[in-house]
Amino acid sequence: MHQSFYQFLMTQRNHLAYDEISNFAQNAFLDQAFPKQAIDYHEISEYLELNAGYLPSMDIFDTTWQRYQESEG
Repeated sequence: MHQSFYQFLMTQRNHLAYDEISNFAQNAFLDQAFPKQAIDYHEISEYLELNAGYLPSMDIFDTTWQRYQESEG
């Protein structure tokens, strides 16, 4: 069974790191409404575009999504 994007994103959390993906993961962790079970790019992308003021650029999501896809290989 595949993990959700959120589950993958939580593997990228590192409170000692200051890179964009670690920050994205930390902020998603704090976002109570994040779609935690979602595995669909468009569902997550739409949520982030409408609700995630903590994500300064959707490029960060796209890069993280690519890593997620590679991990599911």
